[in-house]
Amino acid sequence: MALTLNKTTRVLVVDDSAIVRKILTQELGKHSEIEVVGTAPDPYIARDKIVALNPDVLTLDVEMPRMDGITFLRKLMKHRPMPVIVLSSLTPQGGKTALEALEAGAVEVMCKPGGSFTVGDMCDVLVEKIKAASTARIEKRVSTAPQGVSQPRRLSMVETTNKIFAIGASTGGVQALTLVLSALPANAPGTVVVQHMPAHFTTSFAQRLDGECAMSVKEAEDGDRVVPGRVLIAPGGWHMVLCRSGANYYVALKNGPPVCRQRPSVEVLFNSAAKYAGANAVGAILTGMGDDGATGLLNMRQAGAHTIAQDEQTCVVFGMPKEAIARGGAEEIVPLDRVPERLLRLSQA
Repeated sequence: MALTLNKTTRVLVVDDSAIVRKILTQELGKHSEIEVVGTAPDPYIARDKIVALNPDVLTLDVEMPRMDGITFLRKLMKHRPMPVIVLSSLTPQGGKTALEALEAGAVEVMCKPGGSFTVGDMCDVLVEKIKAASTARIEKRVSTAPQGVSQPRRLSMVETTNKIFAIGASTGGVQALTLVLSALPANAPGTVVVQHMPAHFTTSFAQRLDGECAMSVKEAEDGDRVVPGRVLIAPGGWHMVLCRSGANYYVALKNGPPVCRQRPSVEVLFNSAAKYAGANAVGAILTGMGDDGATGLLNMRQAGAHTIAQDEQTCVVFGMPKEAIARGGAEEIVPLDRVPERLLRLSQA
């Protein structure tokens, strides 16, 4: 009987730090699914090595000599689109830069090793992200809208309700959430969102969305009320749960262990929405790797909520929606450009 061999993902590491290049090569080389085919200290050398080595995935530093990583990323996505995972410093400025990278076409951002956060600490997560990135749809990642999705018109809503929108996303979620949330009207139901991101990255993301959406968008703080016209983004490194006091909804932030290997976790948010909002909630699970939120969406549906999963054709990575669908959590499966309309319609059902 012939043996079926797992495909090895070929990786090119681009970083101006020789130490980071060495450690990344050593750590990633411990995993049989990953082969580091080369390294490069700057984008010019990276360009030549991409041609010569044909890697499946690039890991990219954003602060490099001769050409910064964002400029290189934009050029790469124009001339030779491929999955790119950006490593950024864990600072407020690093968060803004990482957001630019996602908008330029990167499929993932991770904290750059430094201080107590070493490559060894993050290597298992990085390997999973590399494997997911190798399957990502990146042909049209140069624009904000994912493949096959046009820019949305802002939808209108006849009346406000006490409904809650709970949305979860991961890989590709920055673009997906931008499209969905910017299409919602100013009086849309209060919305709580988990997007897998480290600390500071969510701060920049919320600030950017606030300038593009009719709704108010902010990074959630403990005790923030969930009200019509407001979107609360779970802060990186904290679980966000929906709570209820009488007729009022609010969020609480919890510093517990990762759930589904994530903090913030979509699973945690969806389970709290099932418990405290029940049929008053509408849940949506968007593009992302893994299974975070899959069982939580099922719990929401069983509690009476309407639920949506993004379809495979418009996902960057069809991991989280696929798992939610397989477990029976998705009442509807729709392309990304229809998610805003379905959220609003289902909130009035």
